[in-house]
Amino acid sequence: MAQMNMLQAVNNALMTAMEENERVMVLGEDVGHFGGVFRATSNLQEKFGRERVFNTPLVEQGIIGFANGLASQGSVAVAEIQFGDYIFPAFDQIVNETAKWRYRSGGQFSVGSLTIRTPYGGGIAGGLYHSQSPEAYFAHTPGMKIVTPRNPYQAKGLLLASIRDDNPVLFMEPKRIYRASVGDVPEEDYELPLGKAEVVKEGSDITLLAWGAQMEVMEKAAAMAEKDGISCEIVDLRSILPWDAETVCASVEKTGRLIVSHEAPQTGGFAAEISAKVQERCFLYLESPIMRVCGLDTPFPLAHEKEYMPDELKVYEAIKRSMNF
Repeated sequence: MAQMNMLQAVNNALMTAMEENERVMVLGEDVGHFGGVFRATSNLQEKFGRERVFNTPLVEQGIIGFANGLASQGSVAVAEIQFGDYIFPAFDQIVNETAKWRYRSGGQFSVGSLTIRTPYGGGIAGGLYHSQSPEAYFAHTPGMKIVTPRNPYQAKGLLLASIRDDNPVLFMEPKRIYRASVGDVPEEDYELPLGKAEVVKEGSDITLLAWGAQMEVMEKAAAMAEKDGISCEIVDLRSILPWDAETVCASVEKTGRLIVSHEAPQTGGFAAEISAKVQERCFLYLESPIMRVCGLDTPFPLAHEKEYMPDELKVYEAIKRSMNF
């Protein structure tokens, strides 16, 4: 074991994958000698050379288009989009090419060896163009997977599984905890399952569901509720597409209550899909309405970031409302 923050865990996962498979290539804006804007790819070019770790022009559509080509020809491409907010120029390449390539060719061609890494979310005073959480846009797209880790251990295991998965994966890294989240990470190679949620804490009164940096918020809110004698079960979704409805519904059937939290705006956010599915499958088990604690339906503000963010106080208030319904 080694103590790593999330950035170091991502870097270690990339190094592990590149050592194990010479077909793995890393590309993106400033990923070479500079190591990317967050330094997630530091030292990779020095170790593996410019042929396997290289900078691209500042054109997101071009990054993903080139990565699609690499993957279709047998390379294992890991493309970095510098901020999740910058992924929209590549939206057509991702949803109309990356996600559909295998389907449109009847299985003759695939870009399943492509992994797209991108930092997402707020908490760094980045304002409206460096703080968005765009996972719900891509969750509407069959043919790809969406994964987000909550800590360094999860980051390494899930990223290695994503790189080796036979489907294109959008790997979304919560940048607010890049350096804030530190934990024990095995130095050896390991993978964590994609498409499988994890029950982080057992409880009996209410289920708290989140992913990425919001997991820390849920844990803080649960600690506050425990002082009131409320037993909270905490579930980390981990994979947004496909998402693990079985684990979530089993938890809700046990507790009878559910709160879902994400940083993205509430309207059309992925919590809405979860709420609809849980209502369909667990209606007779519910003791109170499913609640969502999300970002506001506004552009992400700079001066009022703390008011926008769903924090432990907002979740705690929702827990009390649900319990007292």
